[in-house]
Amino acid sequence: MDEKVKKYFAAAIMGILAVFAYAAVSYVNTYSSSVGPSSLRSFTARGAGEVVAIPDVAQFTFSVISEGGKDIANIQKENTGKVNKIIDFIKSNGVEKKDIKTQSYNVQPRYQYYECGTAPFSAGTVTTTKKCPPRDIIGYTIKQTVLVKARSFNKIGELLAGAVKNGANSVSGLSFTLDNKEKIENQARAKAIKNAKEKAESIAEAAGFRLGRLISVQENVYIPPPFYRSGMEGAKVVNITPPGIEPGSQKVTSSVVLKYEIK
Repeated sequence: MDEKVKKYFAAAIMGILAVFAYAAVSYVNTYSSSVGPSSLRSFTARGAGEVVAIPDVAQFTFSVISEGGKDIANIQKENTGKVNKIIDFIKSNGVEKKDIKTQSYNVQPRYQYYECGTAPFSAGTVTTTKKCPPRDIIGYTIKQTVLVKARSFNKIGELLAGAVKNGANSVSGLSFTLDNKEKIENQARAKAIKNAKEKAESIAEAAGFRLGRLISVQENVYIPPPFYRSGMEGAKVVNITPPGIEPGSQKVTSSVVLKYEIK
């Protein structure tokens, strides 16, 4: 191969390499621009949205506590009978089976404790140590707790009073919450995004630039925890006036940060 052909071949290779290099740099620049535009070419706008919702679910727990001797079977029979009676009453007032859930069931022994320790010997100052006898099981206590969800606030007062009247030793944990939280979240989010977009457009118009594509969205949704009211406690209650129940309202808020590219 003569010298002229070698030079031509080398020049061709250099040209091909230059084309590849240019293509690689162009691709990198394009990709970088598409996925990670410079922070100098972007800005953020914050927005907030709020929805006031009326809680549509009330829930509470009732407990039946039964104490007795060493015959656990009899205590269980008594406890289960009272719990089933309360559940039947609750179902008869329109609460569905899926909204009644056994939350806990505990069987605990009850002990006889004895005083022991040191005691004076006659009238002197010498003390002796009493031998402490082992503790004895004198009976058992059974406590069963059931969670109830009520979707009709018109009957919640009757349910609370009726649970106690039918054998519950304690009714507590009354709270109000939203059944379809996602729907309320979506409404608050839509308001927040609309608010942020309007701010972004206003900023762009005032600053004299055009909005580019939306780069990212950050969101924070706040739903207040269930609102609790005090419960009812009592035993051997014959007549109870159902309490008036007002669920009030809850504010669900959403805040978003929209990041835009500047054109």
